[in-house]
Amino acid sequence: MTATGTSAKATAGYDRADWASAFRNVGVELDGVPITAARGAIPPELQGTLYRNGPGRLERGGQWVHHPFDGDGMITALRFAGGSAELRNRFVRTEGWLAEEQADRVLYRGVFGTQKPGGALANAFDLRLKNIANTHVVRLGDQLLALWEAAEPHALDPDTLETRGLSRLDGLLKPGEAFSAHPRFDPGHHGRPAMVTFGVKTGPRSTIRLMEFAVEDDPANGVKAGDLLSERSDSFNGFAFLHDFAITPNWAVFLQNAIAFNPLPYVMGRKGAAQCLQSQPGGQAKFWLIPRAGGAFAGQAPRIVDAPDGFVFHHLNAWEEGDAVLVESIYYSDFPSIGPDEDFRSVNFELLPEGLLEQCRIDLAAGTVSTTRLSERCCEFAMVNPEREGLPARFAWMAVAECETGNDPLQAIKKLDLHTGERLVWSAAPRGFVSEPLMVPRTAASGEPAPAEDDGWVLCLVWNGARCASDLVILDAASLEEVAVLELPLAVPHGLHGSWAAA
Repeated sequence: MTATGTSAKATAGYDRADWASAFRNVGVELDGVPITAARGAIPPELQGTLYRNGPGRLERGGQWVHHPFDGDGMITALRFAGGSAELRNRFVRTEGWLAEEQADRVLYRGVFGTQKPGGALANAFDLRLKNIANTHVVRLGDQLLALWEAAEPHALDPDTLETRGLSRLDGLLKPGEAFSAHPRFDPGHHGRPAMVTFGVKTGPRSTIRLMEFAVEDDPANGVKAGDLLSERSDSFNGFAFLHDFAITPNWAVFLQNAIAFNPLPYVMGRKGAAQCLQSQPGGQAKFWLIPRAGGAFAGQAPRIVDAPDGFVFHHLNAWEEGDAVLVESIYYSDFPSIGPDEDFRSVNFELLPEGLLEQCRIDLAAGTVSTTRLSERCCEFAMVNPEREGLPARFAWMAVAECETGNDPLQAIKKLDLHTGERLVWSAAPRGFVSEPLMVPRTAASGEPAPAEDDGWVLCLVWNGARCASDLVILDAASLEEVAVLELPLAVPHGLHGSWAAA
């Protein structure tokens, strides 16, 4: 692991074997193993739990998944207190995981192309979805929710990670109803913090169900953490492929990518559902802005504005300036996918579009959008200080490629000053590969002034190709200097999303 710098010319490339070595089955479940820092020291002010989700089972009965996103969800938890840490990991006991564990073979098709043995004939007309609970994990009330956006969440014990079962949130969700794997946490724009999320029903017309939940008890108003605060449903023309969205005090902002879905190859057993998505020639992307309950436009109809060309998985942040809404997103020139005959471990990064950070200024009065490129370096998994969610933010932290331009695996963490363009980079190259960084703000003690926007830490799980295991790296959020490195006795495959739950 190497240190920081204002910028760095790309060094010699990575070893593909190091990158691919992270794709494996996790064979152990650890329970409260103490972890000490191999370098540096754990800050005693860091009090809480880092939860991470991602595929932990990628092979069964000798058959590998076609895409890592089809792997079974495994939660990794690192609990910090008093300058020490302990580690747990546990698979989510979904119905599909239990059935395939018992059978020791693949029983379900995967959305991203994994097929049951037996070819197209064995897979045709089998449209069952295996809820793999592998995309995100968040704390809501007394439950830890393992999320997979095509169906209901699974509820876990926040301390032991034991699976409590499928959760329909006290009857809020119908069996199989979609519940986003990418909620946004409002820091208190309407008087109380809230989890804002959605479910989408796709088709020639798509319906978005926007929901807001309390994240803290409010005894004076009879509200408990996890209670539904508001919901609304809105329908829009066109097929919606939505993974993420953004919030401001008044709006929930969705980007409908210009994507077409031809289900026939999926129905006939030749492709996974996600492999049937492709950019729509001549299509027009749209911003859908849905008024939030409690905002100035509550109850009004959504606003629809043409969006720029390109494809977006993730947004960084959004905020309002007068009649304008500004949205910062990671844009790809086209929808990146892995074809039916490709091995994900041999993917050619040079043939895939890179993700570039761009800002869109939506003029609601004129119904127009202008764009500004914020960074030319391939990036993903960007975030701002969570206290600035939905507000103007100066700093962003993101996973980036080691090379300055073009596409490559994510091997570094970048802090970007969104006002000046100044950047700091911490690199794990040549043998380390980073995942989503999480910025944890420092909490001011009673009577102290509010901390600076970049006062805190960045936590990042890093695949260490030299050890064939994972490290947890703690960086100073302001300087990106290395605070501590924890060498975990666990090999966590390249994962997806995670969250921080303060003690």
